[in-house]
Amino acid sequence: MNRIIRTGLASYGMSGSVFHAPFIDINPRFELHSVLERSTDRAALRYPGVRTFRSYEALLSDADVDLIVVNTPDVTHYEFARMALLAGKHVVVEKPFVLDIEEGEKLVRLAADKHLLLAVYQNRRWDGDFLTIRRILEEGLLGRVVEFHSAYQRYRNFIQENTWKERADGRVGLAYNLGSHMVDQAVQLFGLPQAVYADISKLRRRTEVDDYYFIHLIYTDGPKVSVRGGYLIREATPRYYVHGEAGSFIKHGIDPQEDLLKAGQSPGQPLWGVEPPQAWGKLNAELGGMHFEGQIETLPGNYGAFYDDIHRAICAGEPPAADASGVLDVIRVIDAAFESAAAGRAIELKKGEGL
Repeated sequence: MNRIIRTGLASYGMSGSVFHAPFIDINPRFELHSVLERSTDRAALRYPGVRTFRSYEALLSDADVDLIVVNTPDVTHYEFARMALLAGKHVVVEKPFVLDIEEGEKLVRLAADKHLLLAVYQNRRWDGDFLTIRRILEEGLLGRVVEFHSAYQRYRNFIQENTWKERADGRVGLAYNLGSHMVDQAVQLFGLPQAVYADISKLRRRTEVDDYYFIHLIYTDGPKVSVRGGYLIREATPRYYVHGEAGSFIKHGIDPQEDLLKAGQSPGQPLWGVEPPQAWGKLNAELGGMHFEGQIETLPGNYGAFYDDIHRAICAGEPPAADASGVLDVIRVIDAAFESAAAGRAIELKKGEGL
């Protein structure tokens, strides 16, 4: 179907201006119709013709809007998504979906009752390095996988001023903000773990929020899986390392799309998401009875595929790749990680838990 999805952004901060508006604008199946900006008109200056609203209620009252992107501070996700669904809008929620599993379950039920789409912006599923690892595992290049480890490593040895991300409010902090991406990737590859063991800590002086996490996803009959992140990592270790019976894959660096978007480049340009050869990962494995050791070209990343998928879901009724009901497993794991960190022990995740 060629239906145009008229989309409204609930915010035009970094998330709206960098991760959402550029991809909605270049997609011919979408219209960047409306934006909520309480005191400025930056979106209208960048995208002439877009409607600017000063309140969320006014944005929701626009009958022309089909889809609302809830890309507001984490603690507002539940209430803003609930309001949009009640207003009859399809909804995309920025990660993390919600801050506890009960909120997520309520939203999933409400969307089902209203026959509306509810998806989560887990855009890192379309990182080139993750797509490459998924292809390597699907093709069995490492044999039986025994270890999978990933890390987000940043160096911010100060408390950033004037941002909600540095203010204690519920579970706002690094574990939810970045951990939601990493846990989602692990669950995509290996499914829901049987248990979780975690250390979630505050390492910077005077920080109000957690700025370090190590989360071990325990698979009884599967690989050793861990994800970690921190704000005091000036010299980075590999972004990923994966080991199997037939070999290993190691990848440094991070997908280039975010930096390109922050620099103002359009995702519609040629060779979008393509990594230079010096950034490719290294594969050391037995392939077809022969030993191979060398670089493997990174598949191009493409965050725009998220919105292509959303259009199919709305217009053809196909379940979206990042359907909120599936992303509940990510929240379930992070809930268990916080419980584990507080209790100092592994927390079991029972089968059949949730919806």
